[in-house]
This record gives sequence, C-alpha cells and structure tokens, in this order.
Amino acid sequence: MTRLAVLSDIHGNLPALQAVLADIKNFNIDQVIVAGDTIHFGPFSNQVAKIVIESEWPVIRGNNEYFLLDFNTSRASITWNNTVQFAPTIWTNQRIDPEVKNKIATWPDTLNLRFGDLPPIQVFHGTPASSWEPIFWTMNDTEIEKILTNVEADYVICGHTHLVMDRQVGRWHIFNPGSVGLPLDGISSASYMILEGNKPGWRATVRRIPFNREDVLREFEESGYNKDCGPIGKLIVEIHKIARPTFGFLKWLETRKVKEPLTHELLDEYFANFKWWEFANPAYHLNMG
Repeated sequence: MTRLAVLSDIHGNLPALQAVLADIKNFNIDQVIVAGDTIHFGPFSNQVAKIVIESEWPVIRGNNEYFLLDFNTSRASITWNNTVQFAPTIWTNQRIDPEVKNKIATWPDTLNLRFGDLPPIQVFHGTPASSWEPIFWTMNDTEIEKILTNVEADYVICGHTHLVMDRQVGRWHIFNPGSVGLPLDGISSASYMILEGNKPGWRATVRRIPFNREDVLREFEESGYNKDCGPIGKLIVEIHKIARPTFGFLKWLETRKVKEPLTHELLDEYFANFKWWEFANPAYHLNMG
C-alpha cells in the first residue's frame, strides 16, 4: 500500500507546517506532496520554502508563487502596481532569498503521480487551466465535469480554496486537503490529507492539527509586517485570527461606488459592522453554528 501526505496552501506559516510534520511522523508516509501556495500571506515564507526545497518533496506552483516570480516583471498585471493593495506582496518579495526564488522558478504547475499499479493522480493548484481559478465543493457536477474534461487521470488533487473536499464527480475523484497555514472554514487548525492507495483506488483521511497561532501573530509584529503592510496586511492578520476570508473588504468598497484610498480608518469602519459572510463565496459558509 502506498501512503501519501498531501499538503497545500502553507502560506508561509511555519508553526502550522511544523505541527503537521510532527503529526506526519506518526504514519508510515511514502511521500509528501505539496499542491501549491507554499508562500505569501504568512510571515515565514522564506523559512517554509526552504523546508520544502531541502526536503525535496514534489511541489507545484500555486497562484501565490506567481506573486513572487512575476512581480516587477512585464508578466505582472498592471493592477499589481498598486503599492497599498500589494504591500504584502512587496514585503514578501523583499524577504525571499535569491537562491530560494530561483528554485521556486523551476517548480512545475502540475504533477502526474504514477505509483506502480495504482491509478494515476494529477495534481494542480486551482483548476487544470489556471492556478487562480477554484473548484468549490458547492459547484454542481456539470460545472466540475466541464473543468476536468481534458484530465486523463481518474483521481485529482487540488488546493486554492483552503476547503477540504473528497468528492466523486463523474469518473473523477477530487481530493482537496484544505490549508495547512491559512484555514478559512472557521477552524483554527492546520489541515492536510493522508491518501492511501492500492489497486482498487485511493482513499483519503483528513487530519486537523492544532498549532501555536500566537507564534504567527507575534512574528507579524516582530518582523515589521504589521507596520509595513498597511490595511491589506491588517486584513491578512485578521484571517489568521478568525480563520475566515476577510477580503470581502474590497467588494465592500465597490458597493460604496466611490473610489477611496485604502486606509486604516476605512478598514476600521468596515470591521465595525463586520459580517464576513456577506461578501464571501457561499462555499465558506461552514461551521457557523
């Protein structure tokens, strides 16, 4: 029997990764697989990337690796020139060692896993077409089948949504391990998957592992992140505190129909009447009781 530990969306959260690695030691794991977004939105991106690189785990790029690799190049979207909105991207780019960045530049966008006589598994971050697009558990079968039309493997691993999924759709079985470093389902614990396989197929066990969130929040302060990253940095720190998406703030701004600069005062106004679910995809409306 082959046993994999599948990690995704670590997002520069070193305490969460360390907690997961300690848990993995309790199992006879043949291989660790990382499904993208190793860096960004956490204060330990360089350290986390080094662990992944030095461990020589198979790993793919997620959309957040592109924030590192394409920022300040002709490949970057013109919207990335907004230094207030992209302050966390600038901060992270300044703290990634050049040799780490060069290694990340070589990571593939997809993996095709083929273990002996086991069914193949294709790994991508968002969808087969884009690391920026999600496969939400709330999508119907027709929507998901359209996304997976050209995928030959009957089993797929994805990430990006930070939400666990273990679902059969047509001939495809979809696994999403959730997020190691930035859970968004209201549960402040690291999430990963153990996949076990034999000839009939693969089956998943979800692991939820507590980690020291205070260490992460302390590093945000001591590293200068809170000082340097402005209101968008504050939104990211809030995600770490509540394990919920907070970028609805940007949609909230759009509802005001007035172009206002992003300020801490405006953010305070938003949080004063904060209902994160009003601007979040319904897929995140979990564990709200």
